[in-house]
Amino acid sequence: MTIHFLSLLAAAAQAGSSAGGDAAISPSEPHRPPAGYELVFADEFNEGDMPDDARWVYDTHRNAEGWYNNELQYYAAGRPENARVENGRLIIEARYENLSGGNEPADFGGQEYTSARLISAGEGWTYGFYEVRAKLPCQRGTWPAIWMLPSDPDVEWPDGGEIDIMEHVGYEPGMIHNSVHTRAFNFQRGTQRTTSYTIETACEDFHRYQLLWTPERLVFAVDDAPRFLFEKRRSDRGRWPFYEPMQLLLNVAVGGEWGGRRGVDSQALPARMEIDHVRVYQLAENAE
Repeated sequence: MTIHFLSLLAAAAQAGSSAGGDAAISPSEPHRPPAGYELVFADEFNEGDMPDDARWVYDTHRNAEGWYNNELQYYAAGRPENARVENGRLIIEARYENLSGGNEPADFGGQEYTSARLISAGEGWTYGFYEVRAKLPCQRGTWPAIWMLPSDPDVEWPDGGEIDIMEHVGYEPGMIHNSVHTRAFNFQRGTQRTTSYTIETACEDFHRYQLLWTPERLVFAVDDAPRFLFEKRRSDRGRWPFYEPMQLLLNVAVGGEWGGRRGVDSQALPARMEIDHVRVYQLAENAE
């Protein structure tokens, strides 16, 4: 298994060398954790009716000011209408509703939509293999994401990097996006490193969205099939800042500069992302 996986990475690296350090990968080889990796975090969502607060925290820090990218949602904390565990799955649900009326939350910013944004609890991880099995919403205006940001809250974006394991916008049903953002490569400059491809049943069936993060490369995959490679070409933090712990984020945004590019179909809400499991593996020598 180890030899096979290293052969895959060598082939991917060769493809990337002709594409400036990143490349789409033909989905023809398996992408499971290499030998020597062990499970260090898992949530199968088989207990309780709310997200486990030992594993997840709610991110609400921009509710009053309004969220980045001109997104339209209020991210609720501890509200089952927006985040709950149901039939062995985590449900993150975006809704068309206004919480004003006298009993609104203290941080309410007047939004017309509600949703939830969860971040993995604890110090995060450096390197590893990540897998999230999910079914996505396809309503126009929804913007679900499975992604990673630096654990250190004092690191400003994009200096610490961003890894988008999966992004999807509802006006392009089934189109999956993998992206990397750094100081040198980010969407504000139009230089982000990304690939896009269609998973026809992304909104009807569950699929495993995967990332292998090593000191030298990021390999993105779906259902064990590699799709995208981003490599470290030199020790320049502007191009490769991925040396420090990162946390996993799960959310469904509404509208925004990308998700709302073709408007929001408010009457099609509520819309949910369903997550069957989250698993993180690390090399045994790195695992706690």
